[in-house]
Amino acid sequence: MSVEHLTEADGPERAMEVLVRDGCVVIDSLVPPETMDRVRTEMTPHIEACPSGADEFGGKSTRRVGALIARSETARELVQHPFVLGAAGRVLGHVSNYQLHLTQIIAIGPGEASQDIHRDQWAFDFFPFPKGYEVQCNTIWAMDDFTEENGATRVIPGSNHFEDKQQFKHEDTLPAEMQKGSVLLYTGSIYHGGGANQSDRVRMGLNITYNAAFLRQEENQYLSCPQDIARSLPDGLLKLMGYRLGAYALGYIDDVRDPLEAIRESGSRSSALGDTEAMKKKAREELGVEIR
Repeated sequence: MSVEHLTEADGPERAMEVLVRDGCVVIDSLVPPETMDRVRTEMTPHIEACPSGADEFGGKSTRRVGALIARSETARELVQHPFVLGAAGRVLGHVSNYQLHLTQIIAIGPGEASQDIHRDQWAFDFFPFPKGYEVQCNTIWAMDDFTEENGATRVIPGSNHFEDKQQFKHEDTLPAEMQKGSVLLYTGSIYHGGGANQSDRVRMGLNITYNAAFLRQEENQYLSCPQDIARSLPDGLLKLMGYRLGAYALGYIDDVRDPLEAIRESGSRSSALGDTEAMKKKAREELGVEIR
């Protein structure tokens, strides 16, 4: 099995179908290469200041730089890219809401070894989610051309249907090669890992992931993005970051208020539960109880 490539013209619905089948898909040239250059320019001071990883899994020659909502205006655009949100919304359509899980530039240095093959959903304390129940939809945007030589992300297409806690080797995987400006979409259940960088240059990718909003975020968006910056962001992005209910009665503030009010400082006292009819309907259908 190979890594399937699509284009923007194929649409989010088709991308979702491939993700359900294979657990991964590449969308070729979803943004111009110049978009990746803008991210690099905005993030260069933070990349240069970031130390390499402390262990082999993180990569001792790899820098992982987060807080992109606060640090990069261009990254904010990518977080909200309509194609990606369209695909993620379909993959995670069985939950009440989904949210931004992580933003991170992964800069793999020359000589870095391949990463252990793993599932990203293991971050949730290795909870054994039911097979076929997806809790993450992830992206890696190519800030450089991704090649097997420079450490392209390695995947096992179809392994989203495998049993949990299996062990695989580098030889069991395929490189998700793609051009700069392309994006790899993959689920939290697919077995994958960073490739070995055998080139003489750093390979950079932009990792933006989304998860079911009833689960904790890997990157704490409320602290990674200072409130003075958060107040300048549009409501849609703030809600994606987690400033909304994750499910019925999950994530409100103080007197059952909408968490957006904490940022907007409007003085409003409206109930956060007033706009959750769909969530209440879902609870009635699944539990057979009346939610008031």
